Amino acid sequence: MAILPLLILAVWQILTAAQFLPAYLLPPPLDVLKSLYDFIFGSGAAGQYSGTFMEHSAASIVRVGIGFSLAALIGVPAGIISGRSNQVATLIDPFIQLIRSVPGISWLPLAIVWFGIGTVTTIFLIVIAAFFPVYVSSFHGARTIPLRWVQAARMLGASRSYVLFRVIVPGAMPSIEAGLRLAMGISWAYVVLGELTGVNEGLGAMIMDARLLGDVRLIIVGIICIAVLGRICDLLLLAMLRFVPATAWPVNNKRMA
Repeated sequence: MAILPLLILAVWQILTAAQFLPAYLLPPPLDVLKSLYDFIFGSGAAGQYSGTFMEHSAASIVRVGIGFSLAALIGVPAGIISGRSNQVATLIDPFIQLIRSVPGISWLPLAIVWFGIGTVTTIFLIVIAAFFPVYVSSFHGARTIPLRWVQAARMLGASRSYVLFRVIVPGAMPSIEAGLRLAMGISWAYVVLGELTGVNEGLGAMIMDARLLGDVRLIIVGIICIAVLGRICDLLLLAMLRFVPATAWPVNNKRMA
C-alpha cells in the first residue's frame, strides 16, 4: 500500500538532491514536510497560515459535504425513477444529457454573477458537477435490473414500494456506489475551483494565496491535505454505505391499490 508513495518520495528526493529542478519549482520533501507540520501544528514558519489547518480544512469539508449531499439527494432518486420509467426518461433524460456535456468550469462566471464570490457559488459548482455521475450511475443501475426480479417479487405479492426498496435499490447499489464515489472526488476538485475565486477560508483559497506569494511548499501542502481529506471522505462514504445497506430500508409490504 505504501510502496507507491515511498517510490514517489524517493524519486522526488533524488530530483531535488541532484538539482535537476530548482528548489523554487520543486522544494525538497523535507522542506514540504516542515511546512505541513507548521500548517497543522503552528510553529510560526508558514507566516499567516501557521496552525490554520483546522480552519481551512473545516471550511472546505463543509462546502464539500453540503454540495455532495445535495447532488446525491437529487441525483439518486432522479436516476432511479428515470431508469425505471420510460416516460420520465423521455421527459428529463435528454435535457440532463445535454447539460452534462457542458464543462463544470463553464458555470463559474454565471455562478459568480448569480451568487457573488463565496460559499454559495462553491456549493453550486459542486452540485452541478457531482450531480451527473450520481444520476448516470443510478440510471444505469436501475435500468439494468433484470425484469424477472421485479416480476418474481410482484408475483409473490410485493407492493411497489417493497419492489423499489428491496429489489431495485439493492440491485442498483453497486452502480450507485460507484457514482457516489466518483462524485465525491469531483466535489473535492470543484471545491478548490470555487475557493480559487477569492474566498477567505478553504484549502483552495490557501493554495491561491500561496501561488501569489510564490510559496511552492505551501501549494504542495494544500494539495497533500486535499488528497488525504478526499481519501478519508471516500472511506467514510464506503463505511456509511456498508453500515446502512439498501436491504435494510423498512417498507410495508401491502399491495397498492
